[in-house]
Amino acid sequence: MKIVITGVTRGLGRALVEEFIRAGHTVLGCGRAGDAIFDLRMSHAAPHDFSVVDVALDSKVALWAAKVLENDSPPDLLINNAAVMNRLSPLWEQDDREFTKLTDVNIRGVQNVIRHFVPAMVAQKKGVIVNFSSGWGRSVSPEVASYCMSKWAIEGLTKALAAELPAGMAAVPLNPGVIDTDMLRSCWADGAASYPKAEQWAKTAAPFILKLGPKQNGQSVSVSGGED
Repeated sequence: MKIVITGVTRGLGRALVEEFIRAGHTVLGCGRAGDAIFDLRMSHAAPHDFSVVDVALDSKVALWAAKVLENDSPPDLLINNAAVMNRLSPLWEQDDREFTKLTDVNIRGVQNVIRHFVPAMVAQKKGVIVNFSSGWGRSVSPEVASYCMSKWAIEGLTKALAAELPAGMAAVPLNPGVIDTDMLRSCWADGAASYPKAEQWAKTAAPFILKLGPKQNGQSVSVSGGED
């Protein structure tokens, strides 16, 4: 299976890359950290490929997609994982710059990737698009209002996309669950330590994601299993 995934330089994305490759799939990923992308390139040779891309920049995503699609088929699985967390604070204390940055990555970044990869998938009427949501895309908490907003947006965007796809395809908003990552530690500090590490999570998450298909089109699902 050919898998395209964003945000591969750390956390859930990096853990999924390792698990997918271990299972024999071809992974084409992107991330913003050049040193981590270099490390991935050194660790995983062709047919795998990794590029430095900021998904918030449409022109950069366009170039990356053109490179990926130039001499090969569209992905069987497209995973929008890249996201950032807001600084913990009441919504009225979040300035325009940080709110805009979060929106650019968490919402516009997903649409940029969809815009440049999904047409090739639709042309062949096959493939699954998984957009990472969150428990905070289906509920709310104080001091993470903008992050909640972005993930609620992903839920709506993905469900609407699901209604637009031809039969045989799927778009799925996925809540990965609570995992001990740098992002979670930015919210809960050492309280995150009681949750599974990304590498442990990926051993369950990777096979779960690979099983998603047309039956789950438009459904809000969670790695813990089932429809929410």
